[in-house]
Amino acid sequence: MIELISGGARSGKSRHAETQALAHTGPVGYVATAERRDDAEFAARIEHHRARRPAAWALYEAGRTLAETLADEARPDGLLLVDCLGMWLMRFFGADGFDTAAFATQRAALLAALPSLPGRVLLVSNEVGWGVVAMDAETRRFVDELGRLNQDVAALADRVTLVACGLPLLLKGSA
Repeated sequence: MIELISGGARSGKSRHAETQALAHTGPVGYVATAERRDDAEFAARIEHHRARRPAAWALYEAGRTLAETLADEARPDGLLLVDCLGMWLMRFFGADGFDTAAFATQRAALLAALPSLPGRVLLVSNEVGWGVVAMDAETRRFVDELGRLNQDVAALADRVTLVACGLPLLLKGSA
């Protein structure tokens, strides 16, 4: 089963996904998508997430090849928690701009892999298009790409949950 869990910054989306993973009776794997940076504030965010996870959960760092990681680690009795699609998308932005070709390839691989994965997959993502239109082209590109990715993942998902103010709102599927 595939579930997309989306929400704004600090909405409680990761905590909601973690709560579901804690209730899972089989093996749990946490799929980290963020790229490590020399940024103290970002390192603190990663540590905050790490501290909430049980030590028994496996940790997988996906890099750009998220579909490959999911295919390698998914198990019929397992649950994979991917946190998050926005950080994964950021891996395709760099000093030279957006790596359109690489993202198109990896995005297609992810969308092709999701329906056939065994077990349960929770994909956390950001809702970023509810604010003002960004001033710079790179940020607009990020918002556009993530919005399209969220729509495509939601179309494939068995369940879609929006989290706001720590409260989950089921948009698709059953509880």
